[in-house]
Amino acid sequence: MEEIVVEALIVGGGPAGIATSACLNHLKISNIVLEREDCCASLWKKRAYDRLKLHLAKQYCQLPHMPFPQEAPTFIPKNEFIRYLDEYVSRFDVILRCNRNVESAFYDSNSSKWSVVTRNTILEVYEVYFAKFLVVASGENSQGYVPQIYGLDGFGGTLMHSSLYQNGKQFSGKDVLVVGVGNSGAEIAYDLSNWGARTSIVARSGVHFLTEEIVKLGMSLLKYLPTKLVDMIVLNLGKLKHGDMAKYGLKRPKEGPFFLKQTTGRSATIDVGCIEKIRSGKIKVLPSITIIEGNAIKFENGETHHFDDIIFATGYRSNVKTWLKDYKGLFNDEGMPKQRFFESKYYWRGENGLYCAGFSQRGLLGISEDAKNIANHISFILKTSNSD
Repeated sequence: MEEIVVEALIVGGGPAGIATSACLNHLKISNIVLEREDCCASLWKKRAYDRLKLHLAKQYCQLPHMPFPQEAPTFIPKNEFIRYLDEYVSRFDVILRCNRNVESAFYDSNSSKWSVVTRNTILEVYEVYFAKFLVVASGENSQGYVPQIYGLDGFGGTLMHSSLYQNGKQFSGKDVLVVGVGNSGAEIAYDLSNWGARTSIVARSGVHFLTEEIVKLGMSLLKYLPTKLVDMIVLNLGKLKHGDMAKYGLKRPKEGPFFLKQTTGRSATIDVGCIEKIRSGKIKVLPSITIIEGNAIKFENGETHHFDDIIFATGYRSNVKTWLKDYKGLFNDEGMPKQRFFESKYYWRGENGLYCAGFSQRGLLGISEDAKNIANHISFILKTSNSD
């Protein structure tokens, strides 16, 4: 069993992991990134649909020390963002060890180091890493989440999580139900309709539909105005753009979109064309599912409809507690930080050199801030200990 000693160990090779590594390298602090897949940013490379692009303007999505080129489009397409991430890894000499599945991690008080056991899934051998600092960067999106619905196991068609969806070609001419009206759900429903699927979408709760331009304006205004006022402005603009969508089954939450983002992590849904499809009847909005019987699905409004396929755009869950043995100091039982970023400016920091990056539910902007904060704090600790 190979043993490796490093100053800082980072678990997760997505944007959060590589950004933290780059910031540590910038400060000349040795580190290694462990990634269970065979590449960095596997969520983007393997589990993102074809037409995906960043829903926020590029200035809110760049990683530390590397802005997007001036000539890049305002809203970066998936493949261009993947090229950006690959260049980022190369430019900042990120040491990425792929095909490493972390089996366990615990803090050894005798050595004052974190002991992390990984399995090399290519060679089928185990490795043990010892590090003074452990950064959990496996993120909020480790595992696709599908809610429990009575009768789901007996559904007669195809079940798919949105992470496996690429495009609607295979669904052409079929009756398809998309569960979830967030950004992925709305865009997948739009794509399915464009491919000729008879598409319905489940809106389980209220949702704010805004355009990319309105969200960009709101993000800019937040630098100067309080959240409540910005929400008022963008909601009025949204109403002018989309009108009253309640008659189509889309109700707005009581709280404003930026307030919800800051306090719950829920994002507004960026309209890419779904609203017009709903208005025209090409996409039907349905309430929550109550029961599934074969291909027949019953809904809260009493209606029953038959579907060939169901696509769950119902988000992801953290897998931290499956491998991090001493998680309770920093994480709750859902594998998320105990404190939210608006509750404590140190939500990313635990005890004994434990950190988390990419768990603030603030997208790439939050990831960048986490990476810089963590690297600077590790640098401070090292400088302080060296001066003693």
